[in-house]
Order: sequence, then C-alpha cells, then structure tokens
Amino acid sequence: MGNIYTSTTFMEHNSHPDYKYEMDAPTHSHDGINPSCGDELTLMLRMENGVIEEASFTGHGCAISQASADIMADLITGETVEEAKRLSGLFLAMIRGEELSEDDFEDLDEAAQLKDISHMPARVKCAELAWRTLDGILS
Repeated sequence: MGNIYTSTTFMEHNSHPDYKYEMDAPTHSHDGINPSCGDELTLMLRMENGVIEEASFTGHGCAISQASADIMADLITGETVEEAKRLSGLFLAMIRGEELSEDDFEDLDEAAQLKDISHMPARVKCAELAWRTLDGILS
C-alpha cells in the first residue's frame, strides 16, 4: 500500500485546489457533512442540457476530503450527468475495496490514486464525502 500523503497529485489538489470557490449562479447546490469528523462541503454545479459545465465546492475538512472534492470536480467538469453518475459509482466501489478493471481505473484518472484509502477505514468517509454529495445532486 502506498502512502497517500506522499502522492504529488494528492498534495497538489489539497494545497492548491482549482475548484474550491463560490460559484456564481449555480443551477444545483447540495451540502454534505461527515458527522464522524466534522468535514463539511457545499458542492455547486452549473448544468446545461444534461452536461456539467462547471463544478466547484466550498467548505472545510481534512486533506483527504478536500483533495477528493477537488479531484472529483475536475473529473466531472464537461461530463454528462450519466457519465458523472457512472464515475461516482466507480469511485465509491473502489473506496469500498471492490475490484475494478484497468479501464475503470483509467476512467477515474487522478481519482484512482485515492484507491489505498480503502485500507484506511477511518478515512473512507472523508474520501467519499464529495462523491456522495454529488450523488445527492444527481439523484
């Protein structure tokens, strides 16, 4: 198992998140909270014609929740709602420790680097927060 805290991608998304900002006029917004540790975020999306044109988040929490949210926002921007749901399902399956194909890992792109969190039960909910919040918007 690799060390998530030494991953350059993880550290970059945590230290310099591109998608952590208050969006002007989102079409959808949903709050997420991890009551076990206090991580909180608000996910904002601008969707047009079934495509996520813009994604951003605000809030606070641990490095894992913040990096995961930034990686997710990057991954779903420009995707259809159906594809975002599929990617979220893949990510949540990966974090639960389920087997994924090489194609699935490729589709998850940088999010696949969070795979080892599945071996850290206390941190799984941190990694899932943004993705579960996305599911709340898209369902």
